[in-house]
Amino acid sequence: MKKGSLLVLLAGCFWGSMGLFVRTLGDCGFTSVQVAALRMTVAALAFGVLMLARKEYRIQLRDLPLFLGLGLCSVLFFTVCYFLAIREMSMSAAAILLYTSPVWVMVLSVLLFKEPVTHRKLAALALAFGGCVLVSGPGGTVTPRGILFGLGSGLGYALYSILGTVALRRYPPLTVTGWTFLVAAAGSWLVCDPAGMVGLLAAHPHPAELGALLLATGLVSAVVPYLCYTLGMEEIGASRAAILATVEPLVATILGALVYGESITLLGGGGILFILLAVGLLNQKEKIS
Repeated sequence: MKKGSLLVLLAGCFWGSMGLFVRTLGDCGFTSVQVAALRMTVAALAFGVLMLARKEYRIQLRDLPLFLGLGLCSVLFFTVCYFLAIREMSMSAAAILLYTSPVWVMVLSVLLFKEPVTHRKLAALALAFGGCVLVSGPGGTVTPRGILFGLGSGLGYALYSILGTVALRRYPPLTVTGWTFLVAAAGSWLVCDPAGMVGLLAAHPHPAELGALLLATGLVSAVVPYLCYTLGMEEIGASRAAILATVEPLVATILGALVYGESITLLGGGGILFILLAVGLLNQKEKIS
């Protein structure tokens, strides 16, 4: 397996652990949007330190719109849309629509980067999406507004791969991810009820434990996976990376079973198998187009 594929799979595994941190911080009284803002802020600070240490923080002023797009139109937009979709519909329906992102990536990559669409990619895409549907659980409450928000989350998620591909032609991966999170974190404070969030932070009875939890949330669910994904995408391309990242719901399902005792249904087991088949298919040597 290529190093790029391994990095993307590793990113998906780390993203799959995000639910553990979201639940724990939710038990502390933070809303989903506030958890997202805290996660982005911690990640932005960590990336800022890394960029300064490696002296990879310089960008051209003409590229500022590109990083505004990555931070606001991708990371922040997809997060807010996803949480709004969860409010409107069941979590399973919202998750399924979020994982339309590989479809968006493949279509946009063909139009913008002239990436070839092979039989292997199409088969892997079908397997991965089908696996996500089975793992997330087909059905659930669906509303027109929820569908719109869900598709928006998938598009926003996909834009990181598309805009990130452009940015990687001009800057190293650390600079791309770092500036993305600096912009996203700044934007998140406009929509997270900052006064209420600061009040919760100040009132927590165990500030040291909360600080450690926030640091772990930012590093494990944002810094490491986004850096791995960006490095991997640089090597294997946007379409392949987007499909491989669908191991995220697989990992989330397994962790839910191990940590919270959630059951894995027969359909969920079939979905896990589909996703693993998609990963294997993408990493076979190409023999046909």
